[in-house]
Amino acid sequence: MEKSFYKDKLKVKIFGNKEGMGKSAATFVTNILNQAILERGYANLILGTGASQYPLLDVLLTNEIDWTKITLFHLDEYIGLSDQHPASFRKFLRERIADKVNPKNVHYLCGDATDINAEIKRYEKLLKDNPVDVACIGIGENGHIAFNDPAVADFSDPEYLKVVAMDEACRKQQVGEGWFPTINHVPEMAVTLTITAIMDCKSLCCTVPDERKSEAVFNTLSGEISTSCPASILREHDNAVLYLDSFAAKNVLIL
Repeated sequence: MEKSFYKDKLKVKIFGNKEGMGKSAATFVTNILNQAILERGYANLILGTGASQYPLLDVLLTNEIDWTKITLFHLDEYIGLSDQHPASFRKFLRERIADKVNPKNVHYLCGDATDINAEIKRYEKLLKDNPVDVACIGIGENGHIAFNDPAVADFSDPEYLKVVAMDEACRKQQVGEGWFPTINHVPEMAVTLTITAIMDCKSLCCTVPDERKSEAVFNTLSGEISTSCPASILREHDNAVLYLDSFAAKNVLIL
């Protein structure tokens, strides 16, 4: 059974299971993409590459979308990690999405670039030249969006991308999700889209399944909008929807 409410500008939708959550989120994204294609002939899409995106992607990739008119971007990448490493977000985007739907363009963020500052400038120009119609994101166990952990999150960041140090909670989450065998294998640095870049997207689809995210969801929706829980900034976006399953929403009280 679906429940929905608003917290500030953020629409929150709660589903009994992650399958229902994913189907509804995929419909939201599909409608935005198809409308953009109808209006101007193409669409620009950011896809998150974490485990929380599986329920959305399982449906989105089967929906009726003309992928030959869509350009893909992603949110972040580990510094120094090859695109052949199992945990590489480029590998995820390529193998799980791009190779299946053959989009018009895919712009990969190269965390192992020899000159990371030049890579940041290249990717920033691509994003600004191709305003994003919808970004599909998640929320980390520490409340991060992309790799904007509490210690590095900046709601007024002047840049679109930056190099960040990942906090211990974020690195532990990567181990918990099975991407790395131990925390010592998780890179300490990453390059990420900033909160400014994420908030500049025309629409945001945030999917958050699983009980391990319930505290982060509670912090996102309660209290002040603060970098102590970076995802709380979603409450200020004009067209953002937070999709939850019942486990992620277990601490959310609908008044």
